[in-house]
Amino acid sequence: MTPGAEALLALPSVGTLTTLRPDGSPHVVTVRFTWDRAARLARVLTIDTTRKARNLLAAPGSRVAICQPEGPRWITLEGTATLTADPRRVREGVRRYLARYGSPPPSPSGRVVIEIAVDRTLGLH
Repeated sequence: MTPGAEALLALPSVGTLTTLRPDGSPHVVTVRFTWDRAARLARVLTIDTTRKARNLLAAPGSRVAICQPEGPRWITLEGTATLTADPRRVREGVRRYLARYGSPPPSPSGRVVIEIAVDRTLGLH
């Protein structure tokens, strides 16, 4: 990944997460997310009852995309998504969220983390 892409992913911005519904139609939602360069993982904290979580439960290992626009610059991260409630992995998601956004995320019951193993990036940065 280029230095420009890394700089873009360090900004406290939001992106859109695209998952597929069971009928194959796209579900696009605005999310806050983090980027772990060493592990090549994007993480999204959510609740297990959201549409995005249910989409991933219905199709484990499905591909997703996160797009972060920033004026004329943008980056899209694509990869295979895993949904987990593992406390250690959720804590790591919370830790990285706090580092990127400067405040803790909401702490609802049913919190899970979506981990996206990024294998493709696209962008203009």
